Amino acid sequence: MKKTPVVFLGVYVLSGQMSVASMAIDVNEPKTITADKIEYDLKSSVIKTSGQTEIVNKSGQRMTLVDSYISQNGDSLTGDDIKLWIGDHVYIESANVERTGNTTVARDALFTACDNCDKFGDAWEISTYKIVYKMDQRMLRFYSPVLWAYDIPVLWLPYFEMPDPGVKYKTGFLTPDFGSTNKMGTQINVPLYINFSDTHDMTITMSYLTQENPLFQLEHRLNTQHATFRTQGSYTYNKEGLNRWHLFNDDVIELGDNARATIFLERASDITYLQKYGFYSDQPYLDSGAKLELFGQSSYVVADAHIFQEMRTVYWGNSTQPGGNILPNIRGVYQTKPLFDETYMTFIADVLGVSGEGVSSQRLTGDARIISPWTLWGGNRLTLSLDARYDLYHFNNSDLIDEANFSGFKNRFLPSGYAEWGLPMFRPSETWTQVIEPRARITIMRQTEEEQFGLNNDSAGTFLSDSTLFSDNRFSGYDLWENGTFADYGVRWSAFNNINGKTAEVFLGQAYDFTDRAETLDINSGYHHGASDYVGRVGYNNNKWFRISSRFRLDRDDLSLRHMENTAFVGTSNNFLRLGHIWSQQFAETQARENNINEAVIGAGMQLSPRWAMRWNGIYNMTIGEFHRHTGGLFYEHPCYYLSVEYRHDNAIKGDYVGNTTFQFRFGMSIDGQRY
Repeated sequence: MKKTPVVFLGVYVLSGQMSVASMAIDVNEPKTITADKIEYDLKSSVIKTSGQTEIVNKSGQRMTLVDSYISQNGDSLTGDDIKLWIGDHVYIESANVERTGNTTVARDALFTACDNCDKFGDAWEISTYKIVYKMDQRMLRFYSPVLWAYDIPVLWLPYFEMPDPGVKYKTGFLTPDFGSTNKMGTQINVPLYINFSDTHDMTITMSYLTQENPLFQLEHRLNTQHATFRTQGSYTYNKEGLNRWHLFNDDVIELGDNARATIFLERASDITYLQKYGFYSDQPYLDSGAKLELFGQSSYVVADAHIFQEMRTVYWGNSTQPGGNILPNIRGVYQTKPLFDETYMTFIADVLGVSGEGVSSQRLTGDARIISPWTLWGGNRLTLSLDARYDLYHFNNSDLIDEANFSGFKNRFLPSGYAEWGLPMFRPSETWTQVIEPRARITIMRQTEEEQFGLNNDSAGTFLSDSTLFSDNRFSGYDLWENGTFADYGVRWSAFNNINGKTAEVFLGQAYDFTDRAETLDINSGYHHGASDYVGRVGYNNNKWFRISSRFRLDRDDLSLRHMENTAFVGTSNNFLRLGHIWSQQFAETQARENNINEAVIGAGMQLSPRWAMRWNGIYNMTIGEFHRHTGGLFYEHPCYYLSVEYRHDNAIKGDYVGNTTFQFRFGMSIDGQRY
């Protein structure tokens, strides 16, 4: 063989020192070869390297070896003491490697994705007598592999296969996770990931339970250019001979720049299945239906339908049981351009049908409003509004306030208007900018006590708070409507630090009812004939590690506390304490299980080390001295793997579900930032 040394873009260092040469070959898939010595045989088109050799291809993959033979087009290669770098921290080390075409075989090999990720050594590595790497399939196949953790053998398998780190999506089994509950025993979840394309995939999970029959889960995901489709579901045939399942679906379809359609489905076999198998938090009902939205520059139309599945079993106080399905629900809103200055009009049309269990009602509403905001001398702001609303109802076998099982038509006309005044006064400085704003509003409505005819309206009542002041309708629903004349007034002080972003706020306000509606308002609402209770809020945020807020209501006569909601956060995203508390005095059993509501929400997190973290959350009923629910866990994040141990406990009682404690263990590997 004629040996011709080839040097291209290379450098020789003479006098017995290392001779370095680099050569680019194959214009379609260029490679750079660096070696002590490179020789090229013109007849066989074979490159021979001597001594330490490094080969880098176009995609960035790197190989180091000793004494190699490489074909010019790169389809075959042999060498000794080889390291093949597949990612930043990923390599295959082998005593001997042979490559033919797209297949590379490494013998007596070692694989790791944790090179230099830990000062104690590689966190994990796999030793095997043979690795076969299929470049066209991007798959690594291990024969008789042994998993080592910090040089300790922990697992042997006869065969193991995984995609190389450059593969984003690949069909195959994912790392199992384990759980345990006091009702169903140990649960082992084995997920199978199926990839159809970069925008379409699915996960099927088979769960084995020691004290129940197997559980099957599915999650399907599809993204298109103008739509997203999401489906989740599960099924089991339990030991009692019952088919239990759930199906959730959420599809969003963009119909151009001005339209969007949504299809949603939430359904379960029974009211306790979701809670018992861990798919459910606290939703009171499941909602299925569809929605179509149309957008304009100054208009909006939505048409939707809802079919509900009730998930509650117990109702208390004098609240009514929700019932019925909504079909149709069509609402259109149009806002005009300014008629003059900043004055504009809004028009609303609303059609609603509610039906269920032999009872139905339909409502047609038209609403026209003109709003005219003004900025006057001295910074005074004045807003005037006039509104006319007309409702036409058709009832079928419905209970009214003064009549049972009524069928026929009812109507009502609700004219109203308000005038609102405010005067924001600023006091700027180099550090703090302060604003104090007194605000007052008077609302005049037709008094229509006799025309609040629906017994089961979409709102059970109203409760005074800082958020209901200065609103058109103090009731949360749309059928039950405020009427008569009332006034709202209050003052707000706020401050903003121009240097570090700290903020502070204080608000105090009250309402005044000129109409006596003692019989129609809940005694716990905070409203009275004349002056209401006082409501307010206080807040502070230092924009770093501390924020606190409080909303409260004080009795109008003796300023005793009637209602308070507090939230506080201390710490950072890793080390924190989060507190929440709600207390409300109830004069009679209405919307609460107890006469008084006294509940705390607590959350805490602690970063024990750069990799170990602990999290805990709980909801505690201080009246009865018992947790509703608490969860916690220990989490470990390593560049090469992750693990967590979590638990969840609740004291819920519903049907065949009586509390539950669940433990779950997760473990997986991370390769170049991707979890497996």
